[in-house]
Amino acid sequence: MGFTIGGMREMRSGSRRRFRTSECTAVAEYTGLWGWDVVPGARALSGQCSCGDRSCAAPGAHPLPFAEAVPAGAGLEEATEAWSRYPGAALLLPVGRAFDVIEVAESAGRRALVRLERMGLPLGPVCATPTGRAQFFVAPGAAAELPGLLYRMGWDDADLDLHGVGAGAHLTAPPSDLGGLGPVRWLRPPTLDTAGAPPQARLLLGTLAYICHRTHF
Repeated sequence: MGFTIGGMREMRSGSRRRFRTSECTAVAEYTGLWGWDVVPGARALSGQCSCGDRSCAAPGAHPLPFAEAVPAGAGLEEATEAWSRYPGAALLLPVGRAFDVIEVAESAGRRALVRLERMGLPLGPVCATPTGRAQFFVAPGAAAELPGLLYRMGWDDADLDLHGVGAGAHLTAPPSDLGGLGPVRWLRPPTLDTAGAPPQARLLLGTLAYICHRTHF
């Protein structure tokens, strides 16, 4: 996609160089290496959202009003140019374009991840949040298909702490802070093979549902 960490070009403009931060590098990695759009997001500051709305329903966990996404394919210079307009913004990934998410408790997610790796099943990136959730990246459309998949697998009437996140949502991406609670981190970071082609939800769902059920009871 025309961008590699080892091939970053030096900026010619002194003003651009000042804005070239670790956040800009992270944005460029998401857009240039992994092929994901990145949206500037609000931050939580002393319990208040940086958007300025004192009654904000999701402080530090939503896109900044009127902020434009840095598009997939953007390299370091383009990412720095765009992010310089929103210094300190959180990195948000739009869900439903390149991936959907299946979210479970982090304890269950870690156990499922070990089992899935031992079984040799395809896996995409997996995030862990400071709220104790594990977020498995799966193919787009999974959130809408989830009720039907659970029904066909016989898990539809089980009390599972397992949820789909789909189009219209935004995921706070590492290393950004989530709502003032701490940074999001990778349990399984993206790779060139998995970022653009996350697995179908049905390949992971049986194991995730089973572990969630065992963890709950």
